[in-house]
Amino acid sequence: MKKFLQEFKEFAMKGNVVDMAIGVIIGGAFGKIVSSVVGDLIMPLIAAIGGVNTSDLKITLKEGVPAVLDQAGAEITAAVDPVTWNYGAFIQNVVDFLIIAICLFIIIKAIAKVTAMTKKKEEEAPAEPEAEPAPTKEEVLLTEIRDLLKTK
Repeated sequence: MKKFLQEFKEFAMKGNVVDMAIGVIIGGAFGKIVSSVVGDLIMPLIAAIGGVNTSDLKITLKEGVPAVLDQAGAEITAAVDPVTWNYGAFIQNVVDFLIIAICLFIIIKAIAKVTAMTKKKEEEAPAEPEAEPAPTKEEVLLTEIRDLLKTK
């Protein structure tokens, strides 16, 4: 059990797992923002222009039954809610998805462009001249011998 916990700790603390967790959390928050934009800004505009509120669009598959009460007000039979097919909510979710997909496409495209520009700048930057390697012991000795021979 101790080995299992140690392995799990090593796995969970890897950089890519932590990065992924952060991405999921930010993605969830981003999804809420986009849902608010769609539900609170875009869909009301569509409803105002088209005269239809998409969140209210539904087809009733089975009618509901109201509660039956006796004369004293006690409930004899409980109410049954209608069974509906809420295709308006589906339309709103599709619009949410499209907006999220477009936003992510734009973000990924911008990141790719910045990455390409960075690589291009790195390639264009002149390479620093490499320093000559230090002479080996043999070269030093040969240079000293040459210098001694010149002086004679």
